[in-house]
Order: sequence, then C-alpha cells, then structure tokens
Amino acid sequence: MSNRVMLRAKLHRATVTEADLHYEGSCGIDSTLLEAADMREFERIELYNVNNGERFSTYIIKAPPGSGVISLNGAAARRAQVGDLLIICTYATMTEAEAAAYKPKVLLLDEHNAIKEVRKF
Repeated sequence: MSNRVMLRAKLHRATVTEADLHYEGSCGIDSTLLEAADMREFERIELYNVNNGERFSTYIIKAPPGSGVISLNGAAARRAQVGDLLIICTYATMTEAEAAAYKPKVLLLDEHNAIKEVRKF
C-alpha cells in the first residue's frame, strides 16, 4: 500500500513583517498562530509568495505570542519583501486510511496576521 503526502496545516495570506538577510536562516511565526495551526518550532515549512510567485522551504522559529510577526531570515529574506503575502504550509506522509479521514488545519489571516477564519472541511 502506498502513502500520500497530504496538507497538514496552512496559514493563508500571512503578511511578511520582517526580513533579515543577516540572521541565521528560518521563518519566525507568531506562536499564537503556531498553536492554532498545530505547527511546531523547527518543523519544515513550504512557503509560497503570492506577490512574486517564489516557492521555497525553511523551518519555523517561534515569535512572541500575539505579535503578528512573520519574519523571513537568512536566505529566505531574499524570497520576499516586508508586506508580501505568503501561504505557509506543512505536510505529512499518511497511509491511504489516514489520508481518507484526515482534515487539515487552515487558518485565514487578516492584514495584521490575526486569525480571521478557521476553515472547516
């Protein structure tokens, strides 16, 4: 039986608040968003820049809760500018049975990176 790679969690239309080329690489995300989306510090993420079409990956570091911070650091800072909109996703490998029953966590964010809707499937 084969496995599938499925969307596990998504932050939709996150606004980049900081970009620091000289910081050791990663993506800082408001820890309130991490908790709500069931994302973890040091977890691999895929990022899709709505403004310029860039697609890249890095890992998560926690930003202070309620800060609204979405920071791109190191090489990732070259992929987006402050104000750009990102889609930030995590994926998981699942069996066919797990995939059939699984529902991802999708958070739609407002312009301040606050949760405006939790998408239910």
